[in-house]
Amino acid sequence: MNIIDKLYERIDKLGFVCVGLDTSLDYIPDEIKEGKSTSDALFAYNKKIIDATKDVCAIYKLQIAYYESYGLEGMLAYKNTLDYLRDNDLLSIGDVKRSDIAASATMYAKAHFEGDFEVDFITLNPYMGMDSIEPYEKYLASGKKGVFVLLRTSNPGANDFEVLDVNGEELFYTIGDRLKEINDKYIGENGYGPVGLVVGATHSQEVEKIRERYKNMFFLIPGFGAQAADSMNVYKLLNDLNAGVVNSSRAILKNWMNYDDGKTNVGKYAREKTIETYKEISKNANI
Repeated sequence: MNIIDKLYERIDKLGFVCVGLDTSLDYIPDEIKEGKSTSDALFAYNKKIIDATKDVCAIYKLQIAYYESYGLEGMLAYKNTLDYLRDNDLLSIGDVKRSDIAASATMYAKAHFEGDFEVDFITLNPYMGMDSIEPYEKYLASGKKGVFVLLRTSNPGANDFEVLDVNGEELFYTIGDRLKEINDKYIGENGYGPVGLVVGATHSQEVEKIRERYKNMFFLIPGFGAQAADSMNVYKLLNDLNAGVVNSSRAILKNWMNYDDGKTNVGKYAREKTIETYKEISKNANI
């Protein structure tokens, strides 16, 4: 089974939530950090989150900046977390947002699709052009790996460039159309290909058009948690509650902080927030 079909079936079984492991020492109770190195503390916290949520989410996303900020110790925690996910047959996204060309892009692909930092999907930035995407295609063609490419992001600065006029349409549609050409070469059994798009749920006027235009593409959907996007926007980016994963990071990771007994129940409250996220979005199916 190729990777995009595996993700599709995981969502069908466990729901569309993507747990973001954007882990900072600031989020970790002293009881977990005590006596541990930085790498061990980060991994111990991630393990608690994973163990508590692995049957109620589809995939995990690791924002690499959080781990890079702790140097070698952080990157060891990154590796150990990825190993743990793989050992448990769980899916992973390396949120690395790479953008380079030729030999450099080839090395980035090797770094994140093979070896110590191997993941199932990575995020890419397309603004250097299609030759920044092409070096990843051999991995896409194998059926074993996928990418999520920035399209319509949820940050306020997205409007600086993404909506610039190109032949009467916003620039991001030109990017999406070019990426669709690659995706359509590798459509899997469930009707989707391995080139996904990062589409924020904060742009309510665009979500239906984007979903309709890119029917055969998976979406990585940020913006629902800390950025408080409307749940209906998120629902409209999905397709029958599939064809996309909805990322929530801090809202899940820090949920324990809202409870008096949170320090000793990190996993419990992460699980509750993950389930709550699914219910809040999926209720729109009945409206």
